[in-house]
Amino acid sequence: MARNGILDDMLDLAATLPWKASLGIAVVAYFGFHYLANMPVIEPGSVNDLANHTGRQLVKVIGMFMQFIVPGIFVLGAFFGFLRQRRQMKLHAEVAGGGDRSALESISWSDFEILTSEVFRRKGFNVERRGGNGADGGVDLQMWQGKDKYLVQCKQWKSTKVGVNVVRELFGVMSAEGAAGGFVVASGEFTKDAQKFAEGRSIELVSTDLMLRLVQQTLSDNEDAYESRGTPSCPSCGSEMVLRSATRGAMAGSQFWGCSRYPSCTGTRQAG
Repeated sequence: MARNGILDDMLDLAATLPWKASLGIAVVAYFGFHYLANMPVIEPGSVNDLANHTGRQLVKVIGMFMQFIVPGIFVLGAFFGFLRQRRQMKLHAEVAGGGDRSALESISWSDFEILTSEVFRRKGFNVERRGGNGADGGVDLQMWQGKDKYLVQCKQWKSTKVGVNVVRELFGVMSAEGAAGGFVVASGEFTKDAQKFAEGRSIELVSTDLMLRLVQQTLSDNEDAYESRGTPSCPSCGSEMVLRSATRGAMAGSQFWGCSRYPSCTGTRQAG
């Protein structure tokens, strides 16, 4: 039971990390455990040698199994992380394309959390989804900028204003964990009491209108990052685009930007 728990925690960690980092850890783990699995064993000639021999044999056995288990977990985690990142980018583009409150309020609570994660990732935070369960004040995301930790609560309330209790709970968790700041992100608005409590407490309240502005701003920031290299981003999923030439129809011979993930994504932009 304990071993399964450790492996489950390892998979959660691997899926939370950037997928390229998980792949890198998988490679390092393989070669590290492979070395242990193939380390030479000295035949015992004394009691001390026997103890060393037994210890080395145990290390070899552990390395023999772990050289496949640990890298496999991190490769699987990298796959999950890659899918999560693509999902975040696609959702971000869809909401940005909608442009109004209905685009934000029509998505599910889990997608709202995913969208929030993507917005803050594009703002330069290292984001981890934490889940709003347990006695943690409903914290959904934890983020870092350098050594500073930030906590985020996501509230997809379409008709009810977010009250002061939500903000007060977040502040309590921030104080307990030594967080530098916090955010309450809502698909809705905040009461005056909530706004007053947040003043001077390093808590930013992100209402529907502000969230939509952040989505548009981070979409523009992402496009600027690509265009500074001469390559635009896909309007559908945010991936880098490739310059292609039309081969059929009235536009045959003309160039256009096509998504690098084609055919799984068919986003295009005009060239020039």
